[in-house]
Amino acid sequence: MNTVNELDLLQDVAVLTEQIMNIESVSGNEQEIADQVHQALLKLEHLQVHRDQDAIVARTNFGRERRVVLAGHLDTVPLPRTKGAKGTVPAQVIDGVLYGRGATDMKGGVAVQLALAAELTDAKYDVTYVFYDHEEVEAAKSGLGRLAKNSPELLEADFAILLEPTNGTVEGGCNGTSRFVIRTRGKAAHSGRAWMGHNAIHDAAPILQRLSDYEPQTITVEGLDYREGMNAVRINGGIAGNVIPDYCEVEINYRFAPDKTLAEAQALVFELFDGFEIERTDGAEGAKPGLDQEIAADLIKILGQEPKPKYGWTDVSRFSALGVSAVNFGPGDALLAHSDDEHVAQDDIRTCLNSLRAWLS
Repeated sequence: MNTVNELDLLQDVAVLTEQIMNIESVSGNEQEIADQVHQALLKLEHLQVHRDQDAIVARTNFGRERRVVLAGHLDTVPLPRTKGAKGTVPAQVIDGVLYGRGATDMKGGVAVQLALAAELTDAKYDVTYVFYDHEEVEAAKSGLGRLAKNSPELLEADFAILLEPTNGTVEGGCNGTSRFVIRTRGKAAHSGRAWMGHNAIHDAAPILQRLSDYEPQTITVEGLDYREGMNAVRINGGIAGNVIPDYCEVEINYRFAPDKTLAEAQALVFELFDGFEIERTDGAEGAKPGLDQEIAADLIKILGQEPKPKYGWTDVSRFSALGVSAVNFGPGDALLAHSDDEHVAQDDIRTCLNSLRAWLS
């Protein structure tokens, strides 16, 4: 167990970030940080607090006409194994930069949520603060998915912000993602008598050629350009160095623009690999930008930066599925997420807090 003092939500948000980074919370080990967040929120009389395992929802009831969600996950990927890596626990500050696991993904964003939850006792909108577990692992374990299933009414809103790292600008929507396994089958034989068998790995060559020839598209959706990608991410086949393989599978990951549904993305992949045995093994819908509302335009105006597309998949997709327009906006550079030296500038966290404070006040 970590030894961490009780969370002080009104301290400098960069110091608060460091404090919660010092609570190790690799996926599956979120209980302590969830306990700390839960206890801190229970002390705020203007919030109604609900807990579902290691997911916490805190809601204001100011009687406003509109409600917004600020959401972030409490878990991180595993700690780095590289000797001397700074992206670990406990955190450290070097020249105004905060190093440690979760610095960008996404304890800086969580600290901003907590600071706003404590500070905003009279906001422009009613606000729902969502903190959830198991984002960095398979979708079936998602705390946000569990909340959407068990208590969807708690997530109802007019607009949502996921505080994933975006370098301080809005990233609208997200690409969808899907995975497929394409199989070839042959006949096993001793490799010294290869003519007696049929090599399933060799039969995978046309699959790789089709992928090589495929030209990913860039598709404009509501003014933002989403880059697609289709790639082989794994190949498996063969059982021994002296056996002709009778089985091979190629795993494909297709990242598709939010102009398509998951079913339409599947149809495209099935058509491209017509004639092969193929199965979709995973998939998640994308989300359109959600920038067509006045509430989003107000945020963009405050930031003074042009919004960008989100190429990766994020939980904005879950909000979109619930009928809530959602964007990504948070401190830090997404390219540093999960890295050995994960870090975020302290001032970037403060700037994010100031921007959302101005938007909500």
